[in-house]
Amino acid sequence: MSTIVDISSENETSPNYNKQTKFSFLHSFSSLIAKQCELHTQKVIHSIKVGIALVLVSLLYLLDPLFEQVGENAMWAIMTVVVVFEFFAGATLSKGLLRGLGTILGGGLGCLAAIVADNFGKIGNAAVVGVSIFIFGAAATYCRLIPSIKRRYDYGVMIFILTFSLVAVSGLRADKIIELARERLSTIGMGFGICIFTSLLIFPIWASDELHRVTSTKFDNLACCIEDCMKAYFSVISEKESIPKINVSGCKSVLHSKSSDESLANFARWEPWHGRFGLFYPWEKYIQIGELCRELASIILSLQECLGSPLQPSTPLKHAIKEPCKSVGLSIGLTMRELGESILKMKRCHAKVLTLPKLESNKLELILLSTSPKLKGIANVESLAIANFLFLLTEIIDKVEALAKEVETLGEVAGFRSKY
Repeated sequence: MSTIVDISSENETSPNYNKQTKFSFLHSFSSLIAKQCELHTQKVIHSIKVGIALVLVSLLYLLDPLFEQVGENAMWAIMTVVVVFEFFAGATLSKGLLRGLGTILGGGLGCLAAIVADNFGKIGNAAVVGVSIFIFGAAATYCRLIPSIKRRYDYGVMIFILTFSLVAVSGLRADKIIELARERLSTIGMGFGICIFTSLLIFPIWASDELHRVTSTKFDNLACCIEDCMKAYFSVISEKESIPKINVSGCKSVLHSKSSDESLANFARWEPWHGRFGLFYPWEKYIQIGELCRELASIILSLQECLGSPLQPSTPLKHAIKEPCKSVGLSIGLTMRELGESILKMKRCHAKVLTLPKLESNKLELILLSTSPKLKGIANVESLAIANFLFLLTEIIDKVEALAKEVETLGEVAGFRSKY
């Protein structure tokens, strides 16, 4: 709260305001530098881990005893490392397991189709293989179009189609097909084992930690945008000055985070028990919280557009509603930061007891302000502008209330510790 400027008591040219502005800028700049350094370090670590995995899997070719056991099929192990190894440990684990499962199912059904086709002669062989490829290929492709399957198992279904088609149309004898499938599956397993070893045991990068951190950061980003909107809306602007610009990059990053959140949540579900996150952790709650944050971000961007609207109330009218609205804005910002801290530190926020009554009080204050005698008898254009501003502010409070309930539910389901 030390970085929030009191609009009513300080002018933007005062020394105290300049010190607070510089402190806020330096704090934001240092946080950005620290985040970029951490991300760069993780990229370097990931690159080194991929190099180690490639060296280990290449030993299947480089060492004669291993090459004699594996042979040319070692190529599949190298291909597995290149294709499966991902930035996050959960992504590597999910792709490896889906690749193995798709290979087993596709290879098994492909062998079965080849065995059945081998009993129908040369012409019947081609017909049976063609029909089986059409049926399984079409059915698997249809499954890939189902949203729930595409989101979690798309890679495994694709590997199933590829393996089944390769085995079914290979034209080899049944015993050779089974031997080929066994050798390729074993080399794929070797490559997957090397990926798991380097990904989980050498400085693992967890998708669950990233999703947890990103979700808590959204609250601070949105709180900053709300406070900036309030300060800019009630700042005194002369005719020669332009409208203050608001940094809405944090708000837009929240608005465009849907695909990233869903990917991180999907990878987090595959990760083993580590640190603060156990098995069957409620990652779906993070998706719901992220969706509410995106809805709130869209409302904040609409509030920001009020600054550039040609329908602006007069400066005396803004001054009449400045104190109550400023108090509400600061209260919302504080509440958002408390919710973000609750998630980051995994402490219960007790929204029903502490947060919701405060938000209800803020909403009641806006309702009383909209019916205040100060706003009666004003021009229609000014009345519309003020009503729009107060309506958006009320909508923000409603979304913050929904967020507080979801955060409290997350704390209950995930077993957050109590603050007291």
